Formats: sequence, structure tokens, C-alpha cells
Amino acid sequence: MDAASATAAAHASSGGAIKSRLLKQLDRDIASAASPMASAGARAKRAMLLARHGALTEAREALTALHQLSFQHPHPEIGAWLHLAEGLMSYYNGFAVQPAQDRILRAHAIAATHPGLVEVEALSSAWLSQLAFIRHEPASAVDFARRCLAAARPEHHVAQSRVCMAMGLSWHYAGDSEAAQRWYLRARRHAASEGDDATLSALMFNMAGMRAAHVRRESLCSPASRGSELLLSVDSVSHYDEAVGAAMMNELTPVLRAQVLTVQGRFEEARTLYEQHLPQAMSLGLERLGSSLLSDLAWCRANSGQPEHALQQAREAEVELDPTCELDDRAITHSRLAQTFRLLGETADADRHQALADEAWAQFSAQQQQWREVLAGSGLEA
Repeated sequence: MDAASATAAAHASSGGAIKSRLLKQLDRDIASAASPMASAGARAKRAMLLARHGALTEAREALTALHQLSFQHPHPEIGAWLHLAEGLMSYYNGFAVQPAQDRILRAHAIAATHPGLVEVEALSSAWLSQLAFIRHEPASAVDFARRCLAAARPEHHVAQSRVCMAMGLSWHYAGDSEAAQRWYLRARRHAASEGDDATLSALMFNMAGMRAAHVRRESLCSPASRGSELLLSVDSVSHYDEAVGAAMMNELTPVLRAQVLTVQGRFEEARTLYEQHLPQAMSLGLERLGSSLLSDLAWCRANSGQPEHALQQAREAEVELDPTCELDDRAITHSRLAQTFRLLGETADADRHQALADEAWAQFSAQQQQWREVLAGSGLEA
């Protein structure tokens, strides 16, 4: 699935530090444009790419300059690109879905009524598909994916890679990893063809995240499930981001690694990573997942000779359980707390959380079935 304003400076990279073929191409497009107006699209795409790399300060500076151009030369094209770029800034500034959706919908509406804005229409549709996936609205995710694929031209690789990733995540969430892999492969081809390292990084992170979620679910039902090979995938995200100068996942990847280490029973290593990175990661938009991650930390403490601290952590996880969090994260929280309380001798609490976990797992299964039905009937093939 992609920094908060309070930590934007910490996540910002200089444009020169980002080793991106796409960024270099956009710089050439801007330099060769016949006029500032002619460079508006490339400048907006450059700002969005900087945001996707985590260089939020530079992205904001680029957008400010584009706003100034818009005041001087009002035009639907600049307006559409600005709404789209501002939507992405909202998203990457803490992963706020609703403000991002509002701005991107506005960009989509402008593009739909101006035939010359096909790329904005395709790219905004792709992002609206991803946001619909995040909101668990399968019909909307499929609808915008269909619009994107209908509008996108062969050279619109950023739009096509984004919508293919959204469809891959949708199929993965629905429980069909084979279908997901076909979409992921298509997303990777589009991103690689244009040197879009930000999308490749996001794709690697999201694929590892979906696999980690699956392994966590399986481990709560079958202790033999350890996800031994998954740690390599998680570490690959860090190595890739370091190589290309990406900063967006700096705090999120260690938390993902801690989840896998917890499943593997490497409790001390997981506890250390959680303690170092969880507060910052939650400030980056993971508050809704806080209960799940805190319950993991409580389990690690309970297995590391810290029973009193583990009990306090488990109580905190109970308080932090957000009613709007993902169904599988809710189920994982209750399952993990049931394990923790049982290990700590709190039988009544363990039984209560196990009953809540059973209910949440049943709801999650029904949600997966809904996704499968909508996707299977969509007619979209990777």
C-alpha cells in the first residue's frame, strides 16, 4: 500500500541525490519546452515524482512555482495538473486519503471535459483506483482502473504502472496471489521502461507488505508458518531505496521487518526495531495500524522476559484499537492479544480477545469474497 508534514524535512532528499532516469528526463523536457506554459505538465510530473521519492520540501517549492505560473496564465491544463499534484502532496504528507481524493477527483473532472488532457485523466483515474482500494471500495477501484486503461496511451507508463499496482494489490487482498503477480509484473514493466524508481520502490514495498500480512495471518493459525524467505524481500526494499536515493519508506520498512521477525520468533530483534521505529512510523500515517503493531510489541515483550511491561503494552494496544482499522489488522490485534494475555496468565482477557478475533476473521473472509467477486466480474485482465 506509500511522510507527515512534521517530518517532511527529515524525509526530503535533494533532487541531485535521487538517481532516477525519469527525473532526468523530466528535467530535459522542462529545459526544452518552448515556453513556461508548455512545460506545465512536465513541471507538475516532476513535483509529483519528488513527492513520491519523499523529497517533500522540494516538491512543495516546485508546486509553488507552478501556482505562480497559474496565476499569471490561468488555463485548465495547469489547473488540472495542479489539483492532481496537490492531491498527491496530501497523500504523501501523512497518507491522508480524503483530502487527496478530493483534489484528484477535481483534476479528473477537469480532464474529462478537456480532450487535450488525456494523461491527466489516465493518471488521476489510476490514483483514484488506488485510493478506492485503500478505502475498500472494490467497485470503485475497478471502475477507475477501467477508465485509466481506456484513456492511457502506450507512453503513459506512470499511470499504467500505478493502476496495475492497484489491481495487483486488490487481487492480493482478495487472496489470489497468482492473479496479483500478473498485475505486479505488468506494473514493473511499465515503471522500468521509464526509469520510475519511485514506483518500483513502492511496488517492492507493497508486495512485501501484502506478503507479510498474509504470513502474519497464517502464523496466528499455524505456528509452523514462519515466512523465512520474506525477510529477504523486505531487506531488498531498503537496499533498493538506498541505491536510488528514495526516502519515503525509511521509517516504514524497519517496522515491516519487525513484523516478519516477530512471526519468526526472533522477539528481541523485533522488539528493538519496534522501539526504534514504531513511534515515527505511526506519525507517518500508520495510527490506524497502531493496535496491531503494539500487540506485536506486547507479544515480543512477553516472550523476552518482560511480563509487566508486556501487560502494560497489551493494555495500550487495546486502547489504541481504531474502529476504522483494516479488518485483518483488527483480527490480528485480537489474536495477538489473546496469545499475549494467555501467556501472561490473564485467561479471561485471552478468552475475550479470542472471541473478538474469531468474529473479525469471519468478517475479513467475507470481505475477501466480496473483492474476489467484483474483480472476477470486472473483465480486466493483466
